[in-house]
Amino acid sequence: MGTAPTPFDPDAASDAARALVRRNPDDMTEIEMVNAVWGSDPRFSDGINYRFVRSEGRACPNRRCLIPASEFRMGTDDKRYRVTLDSGNFFYLAAIWDPPLADWPLSYRILTIDAGPDVSPYQSRHGVIVERRDVMHWLDGTLPNETLFAPPPKHSLFVEPLRAQAALPL
Repeated sequence: MGTAPTPFDPDAASDAARALVRRNPDDMTEIEMVNAVWGSDPRFSDGINYRFVRSEGRACPNRRCLIPASEFRMGTDDKRYRVTLDSGNFFYLAAIWDPPLADWPLSYRILTIDAGPDVSPYQSRHGVIVERRDVMHWLDGTLPNETLFAPPPKHSLFVEPLRAQAALPL
């Protein structure tokens, strides 16, 4: 039996549009959900489509957004894993969006931090997890990044191997 797609669908094609939540740039009093492509325009980064950006040293005062998720995927060598909140709740991944330019659509890159204790046995970094209670703090910058970007405490993430290892992308 297949699983239902998650809000952040890791099985979607790499150029597929995904939902993001942000302040409407035309009316900053409004929160909106729009579709965007995951990754930077490779024309401006030596042909590389960057999907992640390190959070260290970044203030991110503008263009903050959130990617709704119920899981994220990670991998080491030929092993793939699914990571969820141990509570089973959905969460958001902190990201920054880039406006459309020429023929490149609205896009975003997910911010990363050093892996917390549940993920560090598998890889060194993961996306910044923003819990639902902190959504407005991230969008409005009302809490310091050091507070929002703290790795989740031990036993707050559940890591499990994916069943079909080779066929599933990260």
